[in-house]
Amino acid sequence: MPPSPKPIAPNPRPLDAGVSIGHVHLKVADLNRAIAFYCGVLGFDLMQRYGHEAAFLSAGGYHHHIALNTWESKGGSPPGPHTTGLYHVAIRYPTRAALADALRRLIDAGISLEGAKDHGVSEALYLRDPDSNGIELSWDRPKTDWPLTKDGHLDMESRPLDTRELLSELTSGR
Repeated sequence: MPPSPKPIAPNPRPLDAGVSIGHVHLKVADLNRAIAFYCGVLGFDLMQRYGHEAAFLSAGGYHHHIALNTWESKGGSPPGPHTTGLYHVAIRYPTRAALADALRRLIDAGISLEGAKDHGVSEALYLRDPDSNGIELSWDRPKTDWPLTKDGHLDMESRPLDTRELLSELTSGR
């Protein structure tokens, strides 16, 4: 039997709460195909393009949330199983209805999900982009609703998410 995990101790030098992840930069095999997915399916805006080699995409007019390039990967293959690299990038939507809209976009484009989970703190959809990069589309529940253990730590789970119920968010007017 494996040993019990050590209790989580408070960090003596916590990071400033204002720190955030700024953007993700992905190597892709085909820039036009990647732009078609991220802009055409997910709905990001193309902010700038550097010829056939790179593009910068955004939501809401930010300089870029996602950068795509073919500098080392044009025509390349995705990494094989049992290799290191990016597991997935999470794209967080501001509301449950916005996540439902993302699901509708995927369905309309004929893109399959690899999974759909309710983590207690968030609900998430898992899929692959055209270059087989892992993508998580999610929304966070209000922090006051996050499940906690008796000692105050997060108690995240991985329950199935009912995608039909999620889609009802689009017509419920919530």
